[in-house]
Amino acid sequence: MRKTFLTLALLALPFAANAQTKVAATPAMGWNSWNHFATHVTDKDVRAAADAIVASGMKDAGYIYVNIDDAWQGKRDASGNIVPNSKFPDMKALADYVHSKGLKIGIYSSPGPQTCGRYEGSYQHEEQDAKMYAQWGMDYLKYDLCSYGQIMRKAAPGDQAKQYEMMHAAYEKMHKALLATGRPIFFSLCQYGFDSVWKWGPTVGGNSWRTTDDIEDSYMSMSNIGFAQAGLSKYAGPGHWNDPDMLEVGNGKMKYNEYLTHMSLWAILAAPLLAGNDLSQMSAETKSILLNKDVIAIDQDPLGKQGDRVSAEGPFEVWSKPLKNGDVAVGLFNRGHDAEQMSLPLQKLGLTSSSKIHNVWNTSDNGHGPWMVPEHGVVLLIVKK
Repeated sequence: MRKTFLTLALLALPFAANAQTKVAATPAMGWNSWNHFATHVTDKDVRAAADAIVASGMKDAGYIYVNIDDAWQGKRDASGNIVPNSKFPDMKALADYVHSKGLKIGIYSSPGPQTCGRYEGSYQHEEQDAKMYAQWGMDYLKYDLCSYGQIMRKAAPGDQAKQYEMMHAAYEKMHKALLATGRPIFFSLCQYGFDSVWKWGPTVGGNSWRTTDDIEDSYMSMSNIGFAQAGLSKYAGPGHWNDPDMLEVGNGKMKYNEYLTHMSLWAILAAPLLAGNDLSQMSAETKSILLNKDVIAIDQDPLGKQGDRVSAEGPFEVWSKPLKNGDVAVGLFNRGHDAEQMSLPLQKLGLTSSSKIHNVWNTSDNGHGPWMVPEHGVVLLIVKK
């Protein structure tokens, strides 16, 4: 049964691919409320984020989506329509406000009866909710597995294959509901990498899919998630992207060099760049990281290739990402506790000593190395062959 489902879905993939690519030609960029505000997010917070994206220059840099995560939902009305809670008095007016800034707006739900925060999910109301999102003017949906896992386990105890088949079908159901609205809506799958989602995400209409558990604002969490993406590059491309979760840059629990590693690695991974900090309270340092044009260009490169690991020796890792015009982005990462010198492995990268080098985070240094890479730090280079 599962094999039949995947076969049919794969046959339909070419027809769905065009629509997927239109809304996700490059990885999504924007902001999401969860990492900083969690379940306390309000209409006022979302409006402030939209204002800050414009005022800070983030909009001009490509940050377009303003995404409301969990905890916006109230109960359903007598007709079964989802109603926002008191923190969001008029969702249509909020969407109109975000759109008036030249930005797009996103929302959050679950295929289960409850979200992770125990708010109302979309279970058995998928078509109804999709229509409501479209009426409000939503441009993005993050769909979080949450309580649907309980339904899977109850329906097929001990049968993981059947449970995964149900999971695929739940995401496909919402995808079809979104398509039926006629509104282009970016579909973000949040199911923590279960059943190697990178292999089936495109078949259920995913524009991106979470490959990991939730990120936290710590070097251990960020690095464990980011460096675990090795080997997944072949599954990403225009219209469908691997998602190692949102950015923690600016939330304050990592050091400057660790946030540089975070931003650099996510760019090489062609990951969605969804800021997760309070944009209305950004420091100059945080802005310098989030707004660096070169690192954004690496992430958004129109070639649409995800990077991958080239080598790993002890705590030292080299990652590269092919760019348009034959250029290559290279990250020299030091996961150790002491600053150490690192050099470009020219032969492994197919480069020569005559290649021109641009140092993304230190533009005054365009030498050929070796470079002193600080503890938990990175040297991010754009190399022209």
